[in-house]
Amino acid sequence: MSANPIESVAQALVHARQTYTCADAQRLADALGTPDDAYAVQDAVAALLGWRASGASCWKSGGPSRQAQPTHAELPRAGVWPSPADGRNWPFTWRGIEAEIALRMGEAVDAGRAAALDAASAAALVDAMAVSIEVVDSRWQQYVDAPALLKLADLQSHGALVLGEWRPFEARDWTAQRCSVTIGSERVERRGTHALGDPAYGLAAWLRHATRGGRRIEAGSVVTTGTWVGILPAAAGDLVTAEFDGIGHASIQF
Repeated sequence: MSANPIESVAQALVHARQTYTCADAQRLADALGTPDDAYAVQDAVAALLGWRASGASCWKSGGPSRQAQPTHAELPRAGVWPSPADGRNWPFTWRGIEAEIALRMGEAVDAGRAAALDAASAAALVDAMAVSIEVVDSRWQQYVDAPALLKLADLQSHGALVLGEWRPFEARDWTAQRCSVTIGSERVERRGTHALGDPAYGLAAWLRHATRGGRRIEAGSVVTTGTWVGILPAAAGDLVTAEFDGIGHASIQF
């Protein structure tokens, strides 16, 4: 193991991805001390695997409440798919389902612009929204029970993202928004259950994070904004569909 803990975690995650196996989080449980350490691992893994390119990017961002510190991860483009998606040949180790709303940026944002944003001015930069399904997966043997910073280093347990059709973004009564998820023959319904009360609420914090170090978020970039249903279990062979009334739907076949 490397003497550099960030490098050690990055190497473990890269090896897990390349071999389609899971690493033991317990061995590295104390390797990371802060969220910035976890984000440094994200950057190192992206560099080692050549994930990042110019142009629009795709992210996940969210948190359990408005009072909690949000977390963010830039997603590998190879695992971002239009609906209906076919995930039967993707090397998932686990298939957790989150029904979400994805937002698309209509304008580019740099660090200077991001620093001046509040919730309302950030939301004004969004031009479209879509139903999304985030497939939760892990490179750790402990899955969702791995230490929080190791999960954040592992793109906050991201597996794949499915995007439904885009439609113009508009203000809605999110407290009344109904969504449903069907997994095989099982159906779950929720209403007004987004943790932040509004999927656009955390955009300013995400943009300030995403533009650190001189980066720019380009027009057309996408961020998926957190689950409305917690994490629901799915298995190989399941057809999963998420639907939000008045917005659209998305599906993936495992």
